[in-house]
Amino acid sequence: MKSLFTLLLALGFLTAHLNAQSSMAAQIVRANIAGIDVIAFPTGVKDVVTFKGSLPAGDRFAPDGKSMLPTLVGDMLDKGTVHRDKFAIAEALDGVGAQLSFGVGANTLGFNGKCLRRDLPLVISILAEQLREPAFSEEELEKAKTQLTGLFLQQMDDTGARANQAFSAAIYPPGHPNYQAPFDELIASLKTITVDDLKSFHTTYYGPAACTLVAIGDLDPAVLQAEVDSAFAGWTGGQATPDTLPAAPSSDQPRKQTVQLADKANVSIVWGQSTGLQYRDPDALALRVATAVLGRGFTGRLMANVRDKEGLTYGIYSTVGHDTYSDGDWLIGGNFAPDLLDQGIASTKRQLDLWYQDGVTAEEVANVKSDLIGYYKVGLATTTGMANAILQTVQRGYDLDWLDEYPEAIAALTPADVNAVIKKRLDPDSMVLIQAGTVAE
Repeated sequence: MKSLFTLLLALGFLTAHLNAQSSMAAQIVRANIAGIDVIAFPTGVKDVVTFKGSLPAGDRFAPDGKSMLPTLVGDMLDKGTVHRDKFAIAEALDGVGAQLSFGVGANTLGFNGKCLRRDLPLVISILAEQLREPAFSEEELEKAKTQLTGLFLQQMDDTGARANQAFSAAIYPPGHPNYQAPFDELIASLKTITVDDLKSFHTTYYGPAACTLVAIGDLDPAVLQAEVDSAFAGWTGGQATPDTLPAAPSSDQPRKQTVQLADKANVSIVWGQSTGLQYRDPDALALRVATAVLGRGFTGRLMANVRDKEGLTYGIYSTVGHDTYSDGDWLIGGNFAPDLLDQGIASTKRQLDLWYQDGVTAEEVANVKSDLIGYYKVGLATTTGMANAILQTVQRGYDLDWLDEYPEAIAALTPADVNAVIKKRLDPDSMVLIQAGTVAE
């Protein structure tokens, strides 16, 4: 209860802060500094600055046979630079209570940080050093390879990980950003990568081109810009965000696939298809509302029926995703005990067919719209949530006005819009069903 109360207080403060001006977008200061898209949003949060950013250097840019190269490059960024080792960097950050981390996704390298206002110059300088001049130590590379190999070996024995991998490989072709290679291929890829590969990839893909830095909190935009200009002056290169990829072609793979794993207490299923649309497509929000009616949390039809009424699973959901930079996918995910698998799939199919054929009600649409708008506004009550919303808006190709327009776009959707998009974008008969675990033959 305390955390909810604190969040509501923060939301109330943010609402008052935003009402003082015409819109959220109007309070944001945006400028190109040293080639970087720098976005600053001063708020009433005292002393703390939160920042997030990204640049196009994700796994989609990996060369043939070296699919783990972008991830390894990202892993090396906090393992030391040409000027100081990882211990010196950790000591500098820990000494002022600052945080700085990196992560590689399908499309981008992402970075996150938090510090006190007074320490922003130090943290920005360390961020620049790590992005621009990583050491790429042979010793640290071997440690990272060992850690990733261990992770993939664990995932090879995990029903959820295996189901999701098989699903991605079934609906996306190799080379598509959302395609996930089998874990044994990823392990094999690790063995081929050298320090020279890391350096070459870094030279090609790291730079200010399409790099975005979002900072939120107790900050002066002019000071932030000056620090970025000083730390990143002379940095060049990088890659522009690639063009949108077309929808994945129809797959000729079997519509039902089983990944057998011995002695598992549950079977994970993933059931769905490629949508052929990006987040910016006019149909994307309507499809999200429809999908939330079917399977968002405990209020969705799947949980209400397959779990609560029939007791066939502890968890089941539906979602739309992976559509920021390319066409995405729609899926149902769930887990069933092996002896309840057939019943669980049959129950899930009943709900899917009812939802597809008869659509959703006006009351359901109204409730989901209210929830989505509420979740969005509550998310903006924290500096982290606000930074994430701004960065996602940029990554999705919107102007910053979208931050204010999103609730209006959700509110404007009608039941007719939502029901029309279900049949327009989905086809249960062509969906792929993956089941991973101990499955009876």
